[in-house]
Amino acid sequence: MKDATPPSPARTLGESITQEIRRMLVEGELVPGQRLSEAALAENLDISRNTLREAFRVLTREGLLKHEPNRGVTVAEPDMASIIDIYRVRRFIECKAIAQGYPQHPGTLHMREAVEAGMRAREAEDWVAVGTANMMFHKGIVELADSPRLVVFYGQISAELRLAFGLLNAPQFLHLPYVDMNAAILQCVEAGQADKATAMLEAYLVQSERTVLAAYERSLNR
Repeated sequence: MKDATPPSPARTLGESITQEIRRMLVEGELVPGQRLSEAALAENLDISRNTLREAFRVLTREGLLKHEPNRGVTVAEPDMASIIDIYRVRRFIECKAIAQGYPQHPGTLHMREAVEAGMRAREAEDWVAVGTANMMFHKGIVELADSPRLVVFYGQISAELRLAFGLLNAPQFLHLPYVDMNAAILQCVEAGQADKATAMLEAYLVQSERTVLAAYERSLNR
């Protein structure tokens, strides 16, 4: 029998703060290697340090933050092996999800909203916002799977991926080519051509992985 006891307010707040920091990572507000001031962040979020530490512990277990003695908490810096694994997971999740997409699904609507946001950001030459719109587009794809647990898990993957993008510090190069690709994939889903959308997404993710890994390798040789 499911436990009917409601979650404690402290735990609910801790989960909310964890989600808020994860959002900051996904949207590029926090960058790889950045040291997080416990005092400043707690004040900014209007929470106690104990609540913030709870969120830090969760995000450290997820590999999004790193705690080091005498240095405190910093935003994690993904390595090449992590990037390869992220894309392996993305192909497994996203391609399965889009294969069952259909035009009237709420996830398709969210994909449409993300494509439009990406185009507006491109016109404004706001490349960080283009990246955020891309992340929201792929979240919409995962929503097609109708699994709340999968969406939550993908939130962690999205945050790790955005850290990889932030590590490379080349948002226009990394995100601009995919605005029109997103629109083309969306068009297939809206037309009920799930098989075609799946094939396009598979090629898209292969290209994206190669681009990110090449940029990462160049960053090591600077």
